[in-house]
Amino acid sequence: MEKRNHPLKQSKDITLNSLKTGRIIAEHRQLYVINDGEEHFLGEVSGKFLFKTKRPADFPKVGDYVRFLRPDADSRAIIQKLVPRNTVISRKVAGDKTAEQILAVNVDAVFIVMALDDDYSVRRLERYLTLIWDSGARPVVVLNKSDICDDAEDRRLEVEAVAFGVPVCIISALSETGMDCLWEGIRKGETICLLGSSGVGKSTIINRLLGEDRQAVREVRSADAKGRHTTTRRELFSLSSGAYLIDTPGLREVQLWSADEGMAAGFPEIEDLAAGCFFADCGHTSEKGCAVIEALENGRLSRDRYDSYHKIQREQFYLKEKQETAGKMNRKRRFKEISKEIRKHFKEPR
Repeated sequence: MEKRNHPLKQSKDITLNSLKTGRIIAEHRQLYVINDGEEHFLGEVSGKFLFKTKRPADFPKVGDYVRFLRPDADSRAIIQKLVPRNTVISRKVAGDKTAEQILAVNVDAVFIVMALDDDYSVRRLERYLTLIWDSGARPVVVLNKSDICDDAEDRRLEVEAVAFGVPVCIISALSETGMDCLWEGIRKGETICLLGSSGVGKSTIINRLLGEDRQAVREVRSADAKGRHTTTRRELFSLSSGAYLIDTPGLREVQLWSADEGMAAGFPEIEDLAAGCFFADCGHTSEKGCAVIEALENGRLSRDRYDSYHKIQREQFYLKEKQETAGKMNRKRRFKEISKEIRKHFKEPR
């Protein structure tokens, strides 16, 4: 009897022309739900992909476009490679570990959702804005739960003072007021992502945009206005408008992974002032001829904005040091592994 190889075993026959393209719409541990424009099906990464990929951030994420093989309609797709990402929104993982966590990929706009209760924080918003500007996506600020806030317009003014030129929507997803503002920020064919803390109403907003209750909703604790994680995984939804929506689990903290580009867009008034400093490498702390310090002293720059700017700068400085140290340790460990394999090879009897 003639022995037949499984189609996916014939790696030498895999060419770019034989691969299909699909998008990851959900992730379940090491399994992925893929949509190829016609149907949903399960997929997994190939052995070669698994062997070559070292960082968790380089594995497929919801929103990724992938190239895959699928022998027949009853088989799982085998993911061969990722299509290069247009945008990547990531943060440092919570805690002391120095690692990157991908929050969303290939998104065009991000709705930063804050509730107008104890969740409201301008300083946290600055971090979200810096993170999003650094990714290349455009931010939209959504102030939810206006039905329980008596000074919503004052909060809008506070937000506009730090979110220069960014649309600000004041809504109540519960009573469905102000939702037209959100629709104005959703364009056909684009992918929108929602970011925010637990309990701010992201799931309720998604249900309103979808026109049906697809996401579970939980009540916020009345004692401290804190929410529980209703959304436990990332998932991509299709809207009737032709746009796509990614829901994400609530974030308890926002530690930036990279902010080189985001700082300029997140703190434009400080960047503009810095152009007038006497020293090109001015640190804006105590240097002679510092235009930023001068603006702080004469009241043109608020102390809160100045302190927030420097806090993020310090965090980035220490994070880069940790990243460099971790990189050196990884290279050293890899060199030891290679050296061990070489010694083992030459000790083997011939």
